[in-house]
This record gives sequence, structure tokens and C-alpha cells, in this order.
Amino acid sequence: MRKLLRCLLAGGLALATLLASAAPALDETPRIAVISAFQPELSLLLSKVQQPQKFSANGVEFTTGTLQGKPVVLFLSGISMTNAAMTTQLALDRFKVTHIVVSGIAGGVNPGLHIGDVTAAQRWGQYLEVIAAREVAPGRYLVPGWAKDATVPNFGMFFPQKVEVRSTGRSEAEHKFWFDADPGLLAIAGRMKDVPLGRCDTEQKCLGHQPQLVVGGNGVSGQAFVDNASLREYAFKTFEANVLDMETAAMAQVAYANGVPFIAFRSLSDLAGGGEGENEIGTFFKIAADNSANVLLAFLAAWK
Repeated sequence: MRKLLRCLLAGGLALATLLASAAPALDETPRIAVISAFQPELSLLLSKVQQPQKFSANGVEFTTGTLQGKPVVLFLSGISMTNAAMTTQLALDRFKVTHIVVSGIAGGVNPGLHIGDVTAAQRWGQYLEVIAAREVAPGRYLVPGWAKDATVPNFGMFFPQKVEVRSTGRSEAEHKFWFDADPGLLAIAGRMKDVPLGRCDTEQKCLGHQPQLVVGGNGVSGQAFVDNASLREYAFKTFEANVLDMETAAMAQVAYANGVPFIAFRSLSDLAGGGEGENEIGTFFKIAADNSANVLLAFLAAWK
């Protein structure tokens, strides 16, 4: 009996310690997480929030309120795959997140798209999750025998591979390359027509074409800011990517692991090294950021 009581007491103390160490929820309202990587991408959306309230956790500022009548929590992921994964999981741990919606800029990969266009990709992959293979002869590389999933064409010594992911409802890890946007959310985006997209910024820097919304296709994310025509061509040819960035696939993986529906809107701020002269992001990122934000606002309004 004494042994049983000691066991029960020890178990109770362990449970109490676990509960005490768990981070408390910052807000109990079910909300849509609206995420951007850096401040200019989120500015327009923050200016539209009704009944804003600020929270802070681990140095990240969260703003709750409503957008287009929908309860939301907005925050910056920070630039990079690691920051994106960390802050997205932090939001899921501290808020009752029902869906994840991303808004921001990206580099254009598909030569049929233009700066200012907004994409809502059907799926996202981590194209720089790679094996740096041994060079066994000039221009010839040997992948280790255990790397069974490094099957797509390589970019020099770099051979992309799938990522290992554990997720809600699965007892074992799986290896995946693509993480899908939620079909229902993608369908809403596909029904959107005539979303007003800007050609000029406040300083009257203007594009030579009218931007458009493109729903479907692929997006890829990795740790590098890309301003290289060869890598751009490789990403389009190998992954049929419309755009590339430094965060979205990481957020998509976190969404998948937690069983949370996800979609991302990314507007082309530059051509990832495919344009003539200097990279265009310094000139057109504001137009692109606002176009993506306006599509997100239209998307929330269309979401019934």
C-alpha cells in the first residue's frame, strides 16, 4: 500500500510539474493566423485590423483582432526557414489557430509570370534540403548509397531530398517533399475574380503590365536569397515552381505536422536573377507586398 501511495504521489507531482511548465494560452478565441516574414509585408494588413490587441511571447509580437470580420492573429515569422518554423509553432502553442494564411513577397521563377503578380501555390517543397555529394570526377558526383530519396535532378553537387516529418495522427515519421495547401482554401482563392492589384507605388514607380492572381502550381522555399539565373532556371525546370522564397515551405510543414489547414499568397517582387541588370526587389517590393496583402484581404472577405 505504501509503495502504491508513493507511486501515486510521484505521478501526481510529475503531472503538476508538467502542467506548471506548460506555456499558458495567450488568447482563447479560435483565430486565423496571418503570417508575413518581415514588417513591410505586414504593414497594410496591420492597418486594417479592427479591435487590435497586442501580446508578446519569446520576443515575438502578436496582434489579435478582426480582418474582414474574421478573427485573426497577425505576426511576423522572421526571415529564414528556421525562424518561420519556430514562430509558426509558437503561435500554434499559444493561440487557438484554426487556419494558417501567409502573405508576402517572393522571387519569380516561372518565366510566364511578372513582377507584381500574386500566386497561391497548390503545394510547397524545400528544394534546398540537399545532400552535398562527393565529386568523383570533374562534374560527376556520387550520392551516398543510403540516400534513397535523392532522386530528382541535381544542381551541381547539390541533390535535393525529402524531409522527415512527424505529424498529428501518425505513429511513425514519413518522408515528404511536397506539402499541400488546403484544397478548400485553394478553392476559395480560385473563385476570386477582379481583385484590384496595383501597378504603381506611392512614389509613382510603375510596372509595365497589369499584375494578375495565379492560383495553383508549385512553390519552393530554401535558406538562400536567390539572385542567380542558373538556379532560377533549375528551380523552374526541376520543380515546375512559379515562385521561390525563404519561409513558406517551413510554415507548410509545421501546418501539416499539426493538422492545420494552410494557404500562402506570394507576390513577385523580383525575378530571382532572371531579369536584366540589378535585382528588382529594391524597386518593386512595396508594390508586391501590398498586392499580396490586398489579395489576402479579398480572400478573407470571400471566405464564408
